[in-house]
Amino acid sequence: MRYEAPLYRPPSEAQSLIIQATIGCSHSACTFCSMYKNKRFRVRSLDEICEDIRWAREKYGMVQRIFLADGDALAMETDELLSVLRELSVAFPQAERVSVYAGPQNILAKTHRELVAIRQAGVRLAYFGLESGDAHVLQAVNKGATTEEMVEAAGRVRAAGIELSATVILGLGGKERTREHALYTAEVVSCINPEYLGALTLMVEKSTPLAAKIACGEFVLLSPREVLLELRMMLEGLQVQHCLFRSNHASNYFAAGGLLPRDKARLLAETDRILNDERLLKSEHFRGL
Repeated sequence: MRYEAPLYRPPSEAQSLIIQATIGCSHSACTFCSMYKNKRFRVRSLDEICEDIRWAREKYGMVQRIFLADGDALAMETDELLSVLRELSVAFPQAERVSVYAGPQNILAKTHRELVAIRQAGVRLAYFGLESGDAHVLQAVNKGATTEEMVEAAGRVRAAGIELSATVILGLGGKERTREHALYTAEVVSCINPEYLGALTLMVEKSTPLAAKIACGEFVLLSPREVLLELRMMLEGLQVQHCLFRSNHASNYFAAGGLLPRDKARLLAETDRILNDERLLKSEHFRGL
């Protein structure tokens, strides 16, 4: 298998076969992210991708789950992506699903018919980096999409029958926007109503534009306690149906999870328990990306 490092995948794809269909991120301009900064975005040749798929079939045999890397496989032309998915279907007919990272602009560039064809060809889950529902925060971090575009993109994915796993980043508004970030994010997530919701906590790497803002005092990070208060505010405001929530990413100060709305009261109680005994928080040394 030919991988161009670094290679990233969601925590839930730890046991998945990873096929690198694109290199880098088609946006790669978010001020908080350094994941693909050393890569120039490009789509790999169809021949190379198919060779990797056939190699994986010979090497691994049966595969249940497949993740198409890097940052946004939906940036591929639809015909090429469908060719990759057909090759995967031939090589791994027993696979349960194919999943992808999906950026808002690349979703919006696809028609409903294209997204339905992509779902019918095997893509069952899209990981969607919402990050925030606060328009001010989205603009400040150069996400490349408005809240309205986020809602529209998520709606298109779900309308095509593809499950949505949305991600939000606690602390992304800093001290100045923590309340707005929590409340507006809860509002947008409630509107999107994803099947899955994951919460990460902001971790700043030195090479990012956000780090420069912190250095000059323009952006003030939240304390661990303030992060939990933000999470509590967001959870309290969520009005979703049958949404599996997780905060088990390595960046978080504590891990929690449950089905919303069924487990909302328990999740709020767990958060309160941590707030009342901050010794239960994960040490900064054990956090990671």
